Amino acid sequence: MTHKPQEADRVPNTTTIYDEIPDLDTIGGRLSRAREASGQSIKQVAWRLGVKMSTVQAWESDRAQPGAHRLNTLSGILNVSLSWVLHGIGTGPVEIEDDEDDFETGERVEAQLNRLKLLHAETGNLIERIQNDMERRAVA
Repeated sequence: MTHKPQEADRVPNTTTIYDEIPDLDTIGGRLSRAREASGQSIKQVAWRLGVKMSTVQAWESDRAQPGAHRLNTLSGILNVSLSWVLHGIGTGPVEIEDDEDDFETGERVEAQLNRLKLLHAETGNLIERIQNDMERRAVA
């Protein structure tokens, strides 16, 4: 008789953002790298946020920081997590090597797929937390 693993038998994923090695770059440095990795120009990011190009340039050179009301939108536009922008921990950009001729298309697709899987897992965790909060509030 074989034992089928049950939900309770599975080992939970205990990896947290605190297990990661933080990106020690500045907020501006991380914004610049994320923008470049996303393939967007300063002009495109500025237009999407409704700010001047000089504002985005100031953020990327650490002369100013984006306001709290812009950070969430900015991280979404750049396809990175808000915690990565602020603290260097979380989902950062998939950076492609400068020598793209040597970087195989299959490897690029695999990197994007791995990033999507990570984002999917993060989204699932957030959904579960929200559902648990809603259930606790319904009981109370």
